[in-house]
Amino acid sequence: MNLKEHRASRAMPERPEAAIGDKRPGFPVRLSPNAGVPSASKRSLGSNASDVFKPQPLKRAVQGLQKPLPAGVGLDSQTVRSRMVDKLAKQGVQDAAVLAAMGQVERHRFVDTALANQAYEDTSLPIGLGQTISKPNVVARMLELLREGKGEKLGRVLEIGTGCGYQAAVLSHLASEVYSIERLRGLHEKARENLRHFRLANVHLLFGDGMEGFAKGAPYAAIIAAAGGEAIPPAWIDQLAVGGRLVAPMQTASGQQALVVIDKTDEGIRQTVLEAVHFVPLKSGTN
Repeated sequence: MNLKEHRASRAMPERPEAAIGDKRPGFPVRLSPNAGVPSASKRSLGSNASDVFKPQPLKRAVQGLQKPLPAGVGLDSQTVRSRMVDKLAKQGVQDAAVLAAMGQVERHRFVDTALANQAYEDTSLPIGLGQTISKPNVVARMLELLREGKGEKLGRVLEIGTGCGYQAAVLSHLASEVYSIERLRGLHEKARENLRHFRLANVHLLFGDGMEGFAKGAPYAAIIAAAGGEAIPPAWIDQLAVGGRLVAPMQTASGQQALVVIDKTDEGIRQTVLEAVHFVPLKSGTN
């Protein structure tokens, strides 16, 4: 190597393997002023055409998921998830965007290895600390209710009860931003580990009291809870945007849990009680 070549090689170091843009953004993130505005209101604010979420028709979404990918065998195969999605559609889930999102997230990565073979069955499974991962049908049903009447991607969403992180991962395909709060530190750490594989830049995990919500991120276009109490905490209502929707289990007068949908309108709060469900109890504080 002559002197000129030696100098040139010293002046032009090799590029690092990972670009700076590949790094996961830190938390808290800077919130967009309109990120929590419900979809209906966003249209009036003039959102960009590239931000509009255009789900496929139901039949096309299901058929597309049934095509196996070249890579992946066993539980990693797209075919396994496609069967689950097909079953959800037969059970009555009609939202093509929800079905597509359910088909993209590998549920077996969120349960213990010993239970992985049951991951795509329509059953809840233990995830530790007395908590469970909800049935796929229940997750899909609640997300469908959350999106009802919305043809676009949801804005900012607050999830109460991260659990193992599965529902947050599905929500990441349906919302622009997901803030998920968990009161049990063990589960919070487990969710962080589970979600690391997916590198979801729009999902932010919080450790704290879910009954207090997360006021710094409000208002939310939607709020969804994976635990049920005797009443909906006032903080959730306060943090819900006008035009937004809340879906959560709640204990009824009979002592049983039922799904409750709350819509916040200019005229006030509208509450609808739906079918019976069974979720872990809603508790305050952290542990």
